[in-house]
Amino acid sequence: MTETISAFDVLVTSPGRNYVIVKITSSSGLVGWGDATLNGRELAVASYLRDHIGPTLVGRNPGNIEDIWQYLYRGAYWRRGPVTMAAIGGIDLALWDLLGKTLEVPVYRLLGGAVRSRVLTYTHASGWSQAELEDAVDARRAEGFRAVRAQFGVPGLDMVYGITRDAEYEPASRGSRPAEETWDAGAYLRHAPEVLMGLREHVGPELHLLHDAHHRLNATQAARLAKELEPVDLFWLEDLIPAENQELLRRVREHSTTPLAIGEVFTTIWDCRTILSERLVDYIRTAVGHAGGISHLRKILHYAEVHQVDGGPHGPSDVSPLSMAASIHVGLSTHNFGIQELMGYPKLTTEVFQPGYTFTDGYLHPGEASGLGVHVDEEAAAAFPYERAYLPVARTRDGAITDW
Repeated sequence: MTETISAFDVLVTSPGRNYVIVKITSSSGLVGWGDATLNGRELAVASYLRDHIGPTLVGRNPGNIEDIWQYLYRGAYWRRGPVTMAAIGGIDLALWDLLGKTLEVPVYRLLGGAVRSRVLTYTHASGWSQAELEDAVDARRAEGFRAVRAQFGVPGLDMVYGITRDAEYEPASRGSRPAEETWDAGAYLRHAPEVLMGLREHVGPELHLLHDAHHRLNATQAARLAKELEPVDLFWLEDLIPAENQELLRRVREHSTTPLAIGEVFTTIWDCRTILSERLVDYIRTAVGHAGGISHLRKILHYAEVHQVDGGPHGPSDVSPLSMAASIHVGLSTHNFGIQELMGYPKLTTEVFQPGYTFTDGYLHPGEASGLGVHVDEEAAAAFPYERAYLPVARTRDGAITDW
């Protein structure tokens, strides 16, 4: 008898931060779990899943993953966008998890098997001053990381992306409206090269260093920074300009050989087409949950491979361990996968999600459990109700909104 989807459910939980979780149950009683989290717009995705596309899946064969993906994407007149693609991504992850459990194999084996023994990862370190930054990077290296993203304070600014003065960094703030930051590109451009060159001198040549400008520069400023940072030998310089202005990366490429990364806000292969076909970046950052799941991320990475671009998917705390596990499965089975971001999670998150992936000596492995290898505790999830939270917004010194 053909297996069918017998139930579709959505969980919204907040163990330290908000997550949107897809639960698909098969007629044999197996459960597949997926992540549909979209930071600051969680309830919009949950409604899209519960009220629109989830009910259309009951009775379908869960093993027809590609057909279901096409049904959800091409079958709707209104396509693309982060809400739609996060919802499709959550379903896709749950279906791959369910298929792995049905066949009793880890997902990476369903994707063609391992092409490497482990997946290189990087984490975050930040410090308001040079000394604090160096100490933070040293601590990450002592934990075993071989690659570290470095963020730092800027003189004259009270809030800067990627860093906080007193506590562990979490970009989303709970409350009725987003926090507002003041941004000064000139101050940043004067300060960043000195800090990063000093950090390179401190850590030596072997540690991979990364830095994120977070979409805040124009093309001229981005070209200047990339050129000035060439002696630092960065693994990559991330998100220099607003992602939708991808053609402007041509100017940066004309002036610098610093490796570039962009794409965490992209949701489809069509968003990535220009920067991949012209090789305007070295790493594409699309996230497995936000870009339509494993099925669509693999298409993006296969297209990137043709143009000698590697994958470096987004892996912040605002995608759940389900997304992280899925990304590691893709990384282990995809030849042009360069590195995986691992920001880490609030301690409460482990009460809901118990992942099977492991970190050893700077590398990740998804484990050999069937499916994605992540246990979800529904009872614990119910104990953490949703709390409204937003990512910040940014304004320039004259009060005008700019890119955060």
